[in-house]
Amino acid sequence: MRNAREFNFDGLVGPSHNYAGLSFGNVASFSNVRSASNPRLAALQGLAKMRDLAARGFAQAVMPPQARPNFRLLRSLGFSGTDADVLAQAWRDAPVILSCAWSAAPMWTANAATVSPSADTRDGRVHFTAANLNNKLHRSEEHVQATRTLRAIFANHEHFVVHDPLPATPAFGDEGAANHTRFAANHGAAGVEFFVYGRVEFDPSAPFPKKYPARQTLEASQAVARLHGLDPSRTVFAAQNPDVIDQGVFHNDVIAVGNANVLFYHEAAFADEAATIDALRRSVAGVGAEFLPVRVDGGMVPVTDAVASYLFNSQLLSKPDGKMALLVPHECRENVAVANYLAGLVASGGPIDELLEFDLRQSMRNGGGPACLRLRVALTDDQASAMHGGVIMTEALYAQLVEWVGKHYRDHVEPKDLADPQLAIECTTALEALERILGLPGLYDFS
Repeated sequence: MRNAREFNFDGLVGPSHNYAGLSFGNVASFSNVRSASNPRLAALQGLAKMRDLAARGFAQAVMPPQARPNFRLLRSLGFSGTDADVLAQAWRDAPVILSCAWSAAPMWTANAATVSPSADTRDGRVHFTAANLNNKLHRSEEHVQATRTLRAIFANHEHFVVHDPLPATPAFGDEGAANHTRFAANHGAAGVEFFVYGRVEFDPSAPFPKKYPARQTLEASQAVARLHGLDPSRTVFAAQNPDVIDQGVFHNDVIAVGNANVLFYHEAAFADEAATIDALRRSVAGVGAEFLPVRVDGGMVPVTDAVASYLFNSQLLSKPDGKMALLVPHECRENVAVANYLAGLVASGGPIDELLEFDLRQSMRNGGGPACLRLRVALTDDQASAMHGGVIMTEALYAQLVEWVGKHYRDHVEPKDLADPQLAIECTTALEALERILGLPGLYDFS
């Protein structure tokens, strides 16, 4: 066992942050379709969270935004001419496709990749597989820049492996770390990797949701586990409850979150709750830890309240005293059932004894909470030294990024602005400056 820390790589909200309502099955995203957004406020809210966690001693880093609009997507679909021509044609003839090209969804880096730390992998390196996100057009090309970004930050092949995404076919629908978590005595110890899937491509008899799509397949989860060289005896696969998918639980991280030896979950999260908890308990015991499930009864917090507040799309953070803090959005305090539950939770004497609350309304209105915004990467001291250090959150970087946001971000974006070629120019200019701030020249392909 080696000393290791968990770094949270939070997605930095991009200058084109907008509410397109493209994600069928994501209730919050759909309910705010075509309303005005505030990119400047969204970025500052995210940066405030990063700064505060870094100040509290948690390892915090920045995941750069992706370039928008995606002119490659638009041109591949037949729009031609100058960039201004392309935007005008798409606005006139296919506004939904134009919205897809401007998608703000890459801010949710929990979908960027699945990550396995070196303590779990056969070759002793940290493995990343960029998620193909092939269930939605607006997310289906994110893996191109996600892979490019991960390979820029984790370029040292002695310590890191960044795999290509799985084949972009329904059989291997992969949504990344939003359906994956890890349990261990500590971040440097051998652990149990837990994959949750919504459907089984090659078994028509397996349960599946009737209203909303199941985005993660068992086949994809199994393929990622093979790519990462995981030990089958320390890998658990579980089916998500199809009924909660149909209530807006589009990823497992909307209904459950885990950290170290704790799983905080709703009783309706899994298709077979008893079998899932038993498998995790046995597997976690096999790595020398006591599994501690924290079960939320549906009578106390109905699924509808869990989805509305994003109670489970929170961050579980290990504190130096051995207890855990739960980082929640403001919406949890505003929901009576959830607020009452949380008050009892921290007073219960269980493993979670502190709440951290943040204003992330710009992200929440677009369909993602605290857990969506971060990709967890457990790194040893040597691995942390080997990654690109320019993305680690410090007071100096925070000040630079706040100044950058103030210079380059609008405070109001409406749907009609997506046809504005000036917004596209502003976004490119902003990201060129960001490459310099983060010390990542050539991070973006603006051709």
